[in-house]
Amino acid sequence: MNGQRAYLDHNATAPMRPEARAAMLDVLATTGNPSSVHGEGRDARGRIEVARRQVAETVNGHAAGVIFTSGATEAAHLGLTPNISVDGTSRPASQLYVLETEHPCVLAGGRFAPEQVQGLPVHANGLIDLEALDAALEAHDFDAGLPFAAVQLANSETGVIQPVAEIAQRVRFKGGYILCDAVQAVGRMPVDVAALGVDFLLISSHKFGGPQGAGALVLAHDSLAITSATLGGGQELNRRAGTENVAAIAGMGAAAEAAGQRLHDYTEIATLRDSLAASVVTICQSEGIGDRLTVFGGDAPRLANTLLFSLAGQSAETALIAFDLAGVAVSSGSACSSGKVGSSHVLQAMNVEQDKARGAIRVSLGWNSTQRDVKQFCNAFETVARRYAAQAARDEKENRISGAA
Repeated sequence: MNGQRAYLDHNATAPMRPEARAAMLDVLATTGNPSSVHGEGRDARGRIEVARRQVAETVNGHAAGVIFTSGATEAAHLGLTPNISVDGTSRPASQLYVLETEHPCVLAGGRFAPEQVQGLPVHANGLIDLEALDAALEAHDFDAGLPFAAVQLANSETGVIQPVAEIAQRVRFKGGYILCDAVQAVGRMPVDVAALGVDFLLISSHKFGGPQGAGALVLAHDSLAITSATLGGGQELNRRAGTENVAAIAGMGAAAEAAGQRLHDYTEIATLRDSLAASVVTICQSEGIGDRLTVFGGDAPRLANTLLFSLAGQSAETALIAFDLAGVAVSSGSACSSGKVGSSHVLQAMNVEQDKARGAIRVSLGWNSTQRDVKQFCNAFETVARRYAAQAARDEKENRISGAA
């Protein structure tokens, strides 16, 4: 290990952008509660409103619809509610339909009761089964309330991009609501809340170079109103009680603006990802284990920065340790579940065999990734693949001996 590390786990958290750091330090040098009416308080309020505009512009939303939260998990809990009003009239939802590959905070259903949450299947490539969605909407009991669907724009593990605009069109045709988890997409691909046709959008600051502990729920329409999930003061226009984290919000706004201005970087990042993926295939073939390699979601639209692959029978934990010792930070899937023993729920939903799923390795590049990072990963993977090939050869020899006996 040369002392330099290659950080390739941007889907878990991205390194903070210098613009975000500068905005936070500027706020931390001041004092003021954004709810106070004196000069210091007005200054703090002004910084929040600047960030609100920056976030709104990044997703082509309107500033009044941005509700700052502690992160996307809280935003999901706030937005996933059956209690919705439109133009002042109560139009409640009675059933939540969630893609089975959704993030756990969405699968949990927010403020819907467990019996009100229904899963929607995906195909083997990770894309939604649109016929299943249509069937669910057709069978929906409209006498009980409206349907509410939740779907990720881009999956955190596979990078698979869902046809959200088409999904939204089907849901809205039935008079329902739709929430889009855009956590992995913002800053990595164009995100336009109006073009997507969704009602609610989830955003997480630390995925695009802002600080951890900040996120937002974006309401796409002025006519939409939801009840607060927390009781207390009237912050965030009475939609999220609690004194705002001004420094984190300012950092999030600055990162959102910077990420939006540098979306073109992902053309180069896609080239780096594709180069890395090609090297993985070449290394496996040279070691005689090409037939044991699986790339997940490879035949579906994916984020430019994400690669999820596995070698059948390999332990992801063992591989991650080897990568870490070689100075390479990657993961085995979502940061919310990768520390736990067991198969990814995303790969389970895609009907991936357990033998392949248990060894899944996720590589996710980002705004500061370089060719050096890719080279360091490939050097480490050569060692991992060589050890795997040697073990596979030993296992095959033992099986032959056992069979002969």
